Amino acid sequence: MSLPPPAHEGHNPGVPLHHQQQQHSPSHSITSLTSTTTTTTTSSSAFNNHHNHNAEAPENDPERNALEKQPTAASGFSTAGLEARTHSIVSRIRSRDPAQTARFTHPLAHTKTTEDVVVDFEGPDDPYLPMNWGFRKKAITTVLYGLTTMGATWASSIYSTGTTQVDAEFHVGEEVGTLGTTLLLFGFGLGPLIWAPISEVYGRKPAVLAPYFIAAIFSFGTATAKDLQTVMLTRFFTGFFGSAPVTNTGGVLSDIWTAEQRGAAIVGYAMAVVGGPVLGPIVGGAITQSYLGWRWTQYITGIMMMVFLSLDLLCLDESYPPVLLVYKARRLRFETGNWALHARHEEWDVTLRELGNKYLIRPFALLTTPICFLVALYASFVYGILYLSLAAFPIEFQRIRGWNAVIGALPFLAYLIGILVGACINLANQKFYIRRFKANGNRPVPEARLPPMMLGSVFFAAGLFLFGWTGTRAFHWVCPCIGAVFMGFGFFTIFQAALNYLIDTFQAVAASAVAANTFMRSLFAGCFPLFANIMFTRLGVPWAASVLGFVAIALIPIPYLFYVYGKRIRARGKWSRASVYG
Repeated sequence: MSLPPPAHEGHNPGVPLHHQQQQHSPSHSITSLTSTTTTTTTSSSAFNNHHNHNAEAPENDPERNALEKQPTAASGFSTAGLEARTHSIVSRIRSRDPAQTARFTHPLAHTKTTEDVVVDFEGPDDPYLPMNWGFRKKAITTVLYGLTTMGATWASSIYSTGTTQVDAEFHVGEEVGTLGTTLLLFGFGLGPLIWAPISEVYGRKPAVLAPYFIAAIFSFGTATAKDLQTVMLTRFFTGFFGSAPVTNTGGVLSDIWTAEQRGAAIVGYAMAVVGGPVLGPIVGGAITQSYLGWRWTQYITGIMMMVFLSLDLLCLDESYPPVLLVYKARRLRFETGNWALHARHEEWDVTLRELGNKYLIRPFALLTTPICFLVALYASFVYGILYLSLAAFPIEFQRIRGWNAVIGALPFLAYLIGILVGACINLANQKFYIRRFKANGNRPVPEARLPPMMLGSVFFAAGLFLFGWTGTRAFHWVCPCIGAVFMGFGFFTIFQAALNYLIDTFQAVAASAVAANTFMRSLFAGCFPLFANIMFTRLGVPWAASVLGFVAIALIPIPYLFYVYGKRIRARGKWSRASVYG
């Protein structure tokens, strides 16, 4: 292929003619055009070499060479110049590897960054470090994230009180109407796979508040839906985006509380997670019984989420230390003019492969380990029973005993009482845990988290049997309510101890362990309401509850097994070995 003519002999094929005619300085023009000619020639040659094997015409074809030299009438560009630019764009799209696309260089390109330009905290007592925030700020942050989480879990249960009205309005069966709860919980299971990695790249606050705002919008979408398909889609996306605080609040607590304080903080967080599903049916029952109807359960949810979001925007600060250092480095660069200053987090070349391995592949790999699978299985079972109660309680107290929707939802308060008692037991166990923590050289002792779970496992199974076999008119209504207290107590102690045990065991991959637990529990919680009505209707309340009770009995040995043999099992695991040997 012939080279384009020199700049002084004719126009440059890669530069429009009207640009070449504006030659204010001959030397400037010659330099500019020569540079452009060289660039175009290089790009064109690279393009032709790339396609040489596929070209049908020979490279020295005079007609082809002549055609490449001719400028187009419309733009003044040559065909070769256009091909060079097209090749550049296509190559960038086809390959994201910087080593293949970058053409830049610099005299200092091969000089490594020195540590003195890396921005860090000013020692362990730096007030900018979230762990050193004042107690008041930590408490406000914990409460606000807890309320934000409760708004999302509230949305998961309040809908259940209006499913009968949804069925009647859209002319579908009860199981189809229940899908509104199931799909939201499936969204809860899938959302963490997205929001957890986003929080590690951009920080906790944007990874929680941005999707939370979208979840609130979808809640309003459910309230205004004109057909069942819209109800189902908006419910799913309410759960998908609303799972952001459920996913990332645990990370926030790890950012601001020490290991000794974190247990008490997680009690409050867990109360928020389970408080929403318990309180939602009580308020929802009152709303659906009034002239407002089922749609206002969604309006109230959206309004509540917007209120919590406004408080978060006003009162919350970012708490993820790596991102805080990015903010600090950016400010220092502008204030000092030293553009070499940067945070270590800015050196991270984020790739989808790395994030996918951590949050998509690794959680399922962890589920193949005995500790993660069995502990997550137990936590998921009791979490599924909580959502199964949304269908079982109305059968017990409304259909059998004849109570209305408002009075029939009040037994959920018994469940809440049991949860509060369980929270007190967990707080009491915190003293035992701290003693073991200090005796172990200020390192976590996962087995010290299990005593509340061991006690709660017995009460949970007993509560299921008591609730089932006193669920007829022959027994006073207090009896099944006592069973609900036992269930609430067992549920909370199992749920929280399982979460703490997984975090302490899989310290280096705690985010993946939590993601695995969240995915499995959301799957259980979404599926259980689908068969609850058929199960309790056809088997009857006593035997339906007994079937679940026998499963609960079969799961009781899990916390005892790991309390005795947990350290040996952890020592053999690929991801849990570090919790034993450090």
